[in-house]
Amino acid sequence: MSKIKLAVPTRGDKGLDDSVSDVFGRSERFAIVEIIDGSIINVETVENPAASYKHGAGPIVVKMLTDMGVTAVAAREFGLGISTLLEQNKIRKFNVEADIPVREAVQKVLRESS
Repeated sequence: MSKIKLAVPTRGDKGLDDSVSDVFGRSERFAIVEIIDGSIINVETVENPAASYKHGAGPIVVKMLTDMGVTAVAAREFGLGISTLLEQNKIRKFNVEADIPVREAVQKVLRESS
């Protein structure tokens, strides 16, 4: 059984129907998508506690996602600090375009992870 818990940075709280944010560490929210054997079983939206931070957002975001059991993230880009922290926590990174629907980002991750 293949299981992925994917975090995608978003601007709003519409889950799969929202669009991918152009920033990761300071995005307003994250869509958390649970996928088992290629099927989406749950979607929730969480607020980013570090969205307004000028410095140090990356470690807070990565800790929150790790504590939630996230195993993969999809975003336009990842800074060096966040990339290192994600790798240390064994969270896979996938690059997707900003402004595409979260649903499309999920499909891209599913194609690339199979």
